[in-house]
Amino acid sequence: MLSLFSNPTFRAVYIAQVISLIGAGVATVALGLMAYEIAGPGAGAVLGIALALKMLTTVGLSSFITAALESFPRRRVLVGLELTRGAVMLAFPFVTEIWQIYLLIVLLHSASAGLVPSLRATIPDILPDERDYTRALALTQLSYDMETVTSPLLALLLLSLVPLNGLFLATVCGFVASAALLASAALPAQRFTSELGVSARAARGIRLYLGTPMLKGLLALTFSAACASAMVLVNTVVLVQSSLGLEQQFTVLALTVFGCGSMTAALLIPALLERFPVRATMVAGSCICLGGLMVGPLIVSYPVLIVFWFGLGAGYSLILTPAGRLVARTAGGADRSVLFAAHFALTHACWFVAYLTAGLAGAAAGMTATFLVLAAMATGGFFVAARLWPQDRATATAAVSADRGEA
Repeated sequence: MLSLFSNPTFRAVYIAQVISLIGAGVATVALGLMAYEIAGPGAGAVLGIALALKMLTTVGLSSFITAALESFPRRRVLVGLELTRGAVMLAFPFVTEIWQIYLLIVLLHSASAGLVPSLRATIPDILPDERDYTRALALTQLSYDMETVTSPLLALLLLSLVPLNGLFLATVCGFVASAALLASAALPAQRFTSELGVSARAARGIRLYLGTPMLKGLLALTFSAACASAMVLVNTVVLVQSSLGLEQQFTVLALTVFGCGSMTAALLIPALLERFPVRATMVAGSCICLGGLMVGPLIVSYPVLIVFWFGLGAGYSLILTPAGRLVARTAGGADRSVLFAAHFALTHACWFVAYLTAGLAGAAAGMTATFLVLAAMATGGFFVAARLWPQDRATATAAVSADRGEA
C-alpha cells in the first residue's frame, strides 16, 4: 500500500485528508467541552441535538451541494469548502449561546456535505486501477480509525498548553493546511457534461444509487455496520462504567480496541479481495456484526467485552472499506460525484437511525434489550442485502445502464 505514496497527487490528497480528519476530531472534543461550559449538566442534550443536526444536514444537503458544485473546477471546490470549514471553526471561540452552536454545526456540516463526497469521487480519477484504488480505500479506513485514537490524545496535549479556544484555532490551522495541500495537488479535471439542473442532478444520483441492486445491497450491509458501531460508540461508557463498574480509562481502551479491530481488517482487505469476491467479504463482515450483537448480552467481564469489540470493529471495516470501490465501479465519470454524494447521504441516514435507536433503547430498556434490538436490525440489513444484491455482477449495473439510456 505504501507504494501509492509515490503518486504525488494521491500523496497530497491523502495527507490533506488525514490532517482534516484530525482537525475535525479535535473540534469534536472541543465542542463537547464548550457545551459543558455553556450548558453544564445539560451538555449531553446539547451534543445529542448537535449530532442529530449533523446527520440531518448531511442527509438533506449532500446530494444538492455536490450537484451544485460539479460544474466548477475541482481544485477550487475542494479548497473553497475546506477554507469554509476553517472560517466556521474560527467563529466558535466567540460563541456565548447554545443556539449559536447549533447554527455553526449546520454551517460546518453543510460544507462537509459537499467536501467529503467530492473528495471521495476524486480518488478513483487519481488511481484508475481498481487494485490501487482498493489499497487507497484501505488507507482511508485506516486514517479514520487512527483519527478516533489520535484526536482525543492531541486534544489533551493541546489543552495542557493552551485554553479551550486554542483547540478551535488548532482546528482552523488544520483545515487551512489541508486546503494548501489540495491547492498544490495536480488534481484531474472533473468530467461534467450534464445539462440537467442542480435538483435534477441530485435526484439522478439518488435514483442511480437506489436503482442499482449492488448499491442497494451495499446500503443494507452498511445499515448492519451502523448498528454495530452505534452500540459501541453510544453504549460503551454505560457498559464499562455502569454495568462493569470500571473507570473512564477502560472506556477509552475499549473504544481503542474497536478501532484496532477495524484497522486490522482494513489492512487485510486488499489481500482478501484478491482471493474472494467483494460481496462475500462484505457479507462476512455483516455476519460478524449481527453475530456479535446477538451474543452481546453474554458479556459479563471486561476481557470478554474487549474481544467482542475487536470483532465488531473487524466486521464493521469489512463492510465499509470496500464500499467506495462498488460506488466507483458502478458510476461513469460524469455521474461519479452525484453517486458518491448519494452514498454519503443515504449511509448517514443509516447511522442516524442506528445512533437514535442505540441511545433511546439503552436508556429505556437496558443493555440486553438494546443488543437484541440492534441485532434484529442488523439481521434485517443482512437479509435485505442477500435479496437485493445478486451474485452476478452483470446485473448489478443494469439499472444504471437503463438510466443512462433514458438520459
